[in-house]
Amino acid sequence: MHQQLTIGCTATDFPPLRGSKPAREPGVGHSECQRIHPREGAMHMKSLVLVLGAGASKEVNLPVGGELKQRIAELLDIRFHAGSQRSGDHLIGEAFRLATAAPNEEHGDINLLLHASGMIRDAMPQAKSIDNFINVHRTNKDIAFCGKLAIVRSILQAEAKSNLLVDSSNIHNKINFVAIKNTWFTEFFQLLTENCQRDDLRLRLQQVAVVSFNYDRCFEHYLYFALQNYFGISAEEAADLLALLEVHHPYGKVGELPWMHQSGAVKFGAIPNAEQLLSVSKQLRTFAEGTDPSTSDIESIRAAVLGAQRLIFLGFAFHRLNLELLFLNTGSEPRARTESVFATALGLSYSDIDHIRLELVAKTGVLHDKTNVQGNLTCASLFHEYKRGMSLT
Repeated sequence: MHQQLTIGCTATDFPPLRGSKPAREPGVGHSECQRIHPREGAMHMKSLVLVLGAGASKEVNLPVGGELKQRIAELLDIRFHAGSQRSGDHLIGEAFRLATAAPNEEHGDINLLLHASGMIRDAMPQAKSIDNFINVHRTNKDIAFCGKLAIVRSILQAEAKSNLLVDSSNIHNKINFVAIKNTWFTEFFQLLTENCQRDDLRLRLQQVAVVSFNYDRCFEHYLYFALQNYFGISAEEAADLLALLEVHHPYGKVGELPWMHQSGAVKFGAIPNAEQLLSVSKQLRTFAEGTDPSTSDIESIRAAVLGAQRLIFLGFAFHRLNLELLFLNTGSEPRARTESVFATALGLSYSDIDHIRLELVAKTGVLHDKTNVQGNLTCASLFHEYKRGMSLT
């Protein structure tokens, strides 16, 4: 949440942890850096940096892999008969009409959008992900446009069905923490708040950074309610505290949450109208856009990763393009200060896990026996297994 929530912010520095080892070599230390009050010229030095992939949100009932591709194919199965839409998502269909009717818009022909949506629909069974498909067709602006609309629609629908949704009918309602007690969200919160008094929260939050490759806002949404529930603080104080937490979304997210006090806010799990759908879709980035320093916070992301004492990968698939986004690869970068790596690799083969471990050793400089890549642990189990090694106290 470099939520102070400004895009392109820098991290705050923090004093060394008691008993922590000095970095082997000094490394200085977005995408979308929220940080809600960045300090000018601050260094990216973090005790923990979390890297979140789709598997991290799966523990609160969001779709991954094939589930998400299937949903996107269903949304984009837009067909008309006798002038009426007969299938596919009607909100996306309305967004198509608005986009092609607006003056000075780059999408002037709805038939081209229907053709692009049909291409995405038909290719989803073959594609590794919607992001990969958009990247393959990076010169086709209509495919990127349709794909982003479907991503926003599907992710907001998934948030609404998740275990983190809060009934907005009563302002006193909150997350059902019992329903998520066995997830990594709870494990992380226990780690974050261990031996932490209310007055210590500001410093504790500044010791952590998050790089989320997910479009959802599950992590930020959870912490906002968790801090209020656990420490008995107000919504305003929780929002102010989370402004100190550095959060990056390299490929964007489905809007700012209302408590982030940014324009164009979108409630968690909201049903947008067509205008909002178009607006939020413009906040998403393709692979190419996510690695372009002029349109992303890639430099801040790499600085945060470089300055991490411990790196934790949760539900991350280790796609090469995403690894390239995280790590410099010039051979001339300063040596990372990372001492240990923890990662889930649930569902990956033993061979792939070995390759991933070797690649992480090469990119981080961490010793092989301190690079823990586990193919048999969930995100929650990873925290339980390495609780002491991840501790912030």
